[in-house]
Amino acid sequence: MSDVSAGPFSGLLVLDLTRVLAGPYCALMLAELGARVIKIEPPERGDDARHIGPFVPTKDGGQKSGYFMSINRGKDSIALDLKSPADRRIFETLLERADILVENYRGGTMEKLGYGWEDLENRYPRLIYAAVSGFGHSGPYAARPAYDMVVQAMGGIMSLTGHPGSPPTRVGSSIGDLAAGLFATIGIATALYDRTKNGHGMKVDVGMLDCQVALLENAIARYVATGQTPGPLGNRHPSIAPFACFAAKDKYLAIAAGNDALFAKVAQVLGREELARDPRFASNGARVRHVDELTAEMENTLKQRPAREWLALLEADGVPCAPLNSVADVMVDPQILARNMIVSADDPDVGPWRMQGNPVKLSAYCDPQTRRPAPDLDGQRAAILKEFGLA
Repeated sequence: MSDVSAGPFSGLLVLDLTRVLAGPYCALMLAELGARVIKIEPPERGDDARHIGPFVPTKDGGQKSGYFMSINRGKDSIALDLKSPADRRIFETLLERADILVENYRGGTMEKLGYGWEDLENRYPRLIYAAVSGFGHSGPYAARPAYDMVVQAMGGIMSLTGHPGSPPTRVGSSIGDLAAGLFATIGIATALYDRTKNGHGMKVDVGMLDCQVALLENAIARYVATGQTPGPLGNRHPSIAPFACFAAKDKYLAIAAGNDALFAKVAQVLGREELARDPRFASNGARVRHVDELTAEMENTLKQRPAREWLALLEADGVPCAPLNSVADVMVDPQILARNMIVSADDPDVGPWRMQGNPVKLSAYCDPQTRRPAPDLDGQRAAILKEFGLA
């Protein structure tokens, strides 16, 4: 059986009964922190993510999902049909040793299989049961299915994304899934700490919709304070200016002047010191009220020189700023590479495969540049059965 990376969760066994993104991302984070993760998949087809692109060619002329490989690296796989008596016995043997069970079925599915929290808590008192679902396990929507698009729409975040007057715009990354996976990881870590005090596991119930509401921060505050429903504002911040992307001569750059002193530096770099004295722009509140005029004034000057020249001047003066990077730019950015945020796995069928790294850097543990590859469906079945005395 392959070793997992050393980490604070080394020695913990996770049963990953999840598919697609929210649940697998949670289990990925647990693996990144050192846990042993056994991915339990439906026979024949496996996780739906195995059939979602982008696909990459294999050495034998087939193809594999790069999406699946990036989210399920470092895990082992066994295929079990939880309606089969023989496979249920295997699953229950795994449960006897498991510390954590992660599942992301819609509410009620695990109960129908006989593996809901009420079924498991007395049989496996130290088990931490993490359920990641669209709407959580309570409330009128509990039994509804959901995907990232559904909760982005329902959770209000799409109403804030895009430009004024534009059609509804989904956040470019699957924030509905990823936020739920991260909140579930926090919940599991909290439950593990609680278990050290009382010896008992608990249920962690995370709803994707809840997580979207938790991310609304400034939007909820603005609605409560003003009674006005926030809408899309493009790239700018609703309460700070200048805090947006601006057009230079060749491309856009981001400038984030979070206070009056930083704005004075921006005005100085632009050679437009008078802007900081202009009553329309002399305070943050005034700049927010006159943000369109401020943008026009700044871009009139910024368009005279390339973005890289402005960035060098702004950085030298301590102004928070950035180029507008593409994904290709991100993959070669020296800061991102220095922080080991692009790692690789040597997949036996594909060869080296690059993917996102782990942003949680821990002083007591190394952050290797390589990872174990994602497993083939049922790829570790024989080894797992032998390890658990089921051969």
